[in-house]
Amino acid sequence: MPTFFIEQFGCRATQADGAAIERQLRERGFSLVSDAASADVVVLNTCTVTAAADTQARDAIRKLHAANPATRILVTGCYAQRAPQELAALPGVSFVVGNSHKPQIPALLHSISPGGAAIPAGKFSQSTSPREFPAPILSGDISELQGVLVAPVLGGEGNHTRPTLKIQDGCNSCCSFCVIPFVRGKSRSLPPQVVLSEIQRLADSGFREIVLSGINLGTYGRDISPRVEFLDLLRRILDETLVERLRISSIEPLDVTQDLIELFASSHRIAPHFHMPLQSASDRILAAMHRWYRAEHYARRVELIQERLPHAAIGADVITGFPGETDADHAATLSFIEARPFTYLHVFSYSQRPGTRAAALPHQLPGHVIKRRARELRALAARKSAEFRQSQFGRTLRVLTLRREPESDPNLTPALSENYLTVHLPLPLPANEFHQATVTRITGNEILAVPLESPALSLTGVT
Repeated sequence: MPTFFIEQFGCRATQADGAAIERQLRERGFSLVSDAASADVVVLNTCTVTAAADTQARDAIRKLHAANPATRILVTGCYAQRAPQELAALPGVSFVVGNSHKPQIPALLHSISPGGAAIPAGKFSQSTSPREFPAPILSGDISELQGVLVAPVLGGEGNHTRPTLKIQDGCNSCCSFCVIPFVRGKSRSLPPQVVLSEIQRLADSGFREIVLSGINLGTYGRDISPRVEFLDLLRRILDETLVERLRISSIEPLDVTQDLIELFASSHRIAPHFHMPLQSASDRILAAMHRWYRAEHYARRVELIQERLPHAAIGADVITGFPGETDADHAATLSFIEARPFTYLHVFSYSQRPGTRAAALPHQLPGHVIKRRARELRALAARKSAEFRQSQFGRTLRVLTLRREPESDPNLTPALSENYLTVHLPLPLPANEFHQATVTRITGNEILAVPLESPALSLTGVT
């Protein structure tokens, strides 16, 4: 039985793709192993949002090949779609498969396993020359992908307590810094009935929290005829499935409407967690980024969330060092974040991406300026996160237990709260259980919460 290992990079949507590959390979008789060194095939599922993500993927390939030269390495994902030749030229790479052909990975790997049927050679890119690149490339124009998403290339269980279900892919926006439309294609949605059946399948399998992901979730259903609204899909999930907790991975600020917030506030089955990309709080920079909102629009969404869900998690992506960003623009972003109840930030240093409009803009900032601004934003983010943790002292949270790492304390069980806090319960508990737990101690980044069914463990104090 051939063995495989999947190494993941990037966002929730990429992780969902990896979980789908895992599910399909298992169905074809492949066996998942716990480490790359013992695998016949390693699938690298890459990201290309930044130059650092590209470097991380190349470094991983080199390390895998050095550790076990006999391992076949298949590289897929966004980097493989953007620059397949770069990856095909690396020693150790056996195949490069772009996002455009990711559904063919199981058939491809099956074809090279003992007894597998050969994959038709015509499915490989006609532009690929075996003499030019050591590894064959399976890729194509992703903009040609039309129509709705199809199962099962959408997500799955993976190795997580909380599976991710990708219900939307691609993006029709044209943010000047972003390479995603070039590597993911146009917005495409999974039909509502398939979403419902997949969620019920996961719930029936015992999963208690499911994460909905997409590249631009708020555009879900706009490509379906008749058109389906994301809000209506959420209502149907609550009405027609038995999922106990639903979480939204990320959503654009203009799609966070008052009706959406009211739905979140009306049901304990939707996690009060809003991840809304901010990118900048300078209107001048937002315009240059071709973002469709301004700082005041974003601020209003945060106010609405706070009014209805005062303990909600509010996270954001922030890009620092965009071409032409001045000290005043940076200060405006810092001031905006300081004044609002963000609970965490994902800070990105601006990275030139080939083919994007921002890459050709004048006034590219020097690296030392970008690094300094990123440090300032991360320091602010750490302080905002600490303030949020402290605000939860004494509250009772509904938490879902997670799997313990092998090297972790066997008497502590990690768990995730509805408002996206990792807490530890002072008991050895199985994963995938809901508990009501009171926060009794906060020490730096560590939160201790005692389940209500264990009143004897009444540890107290904040340090």
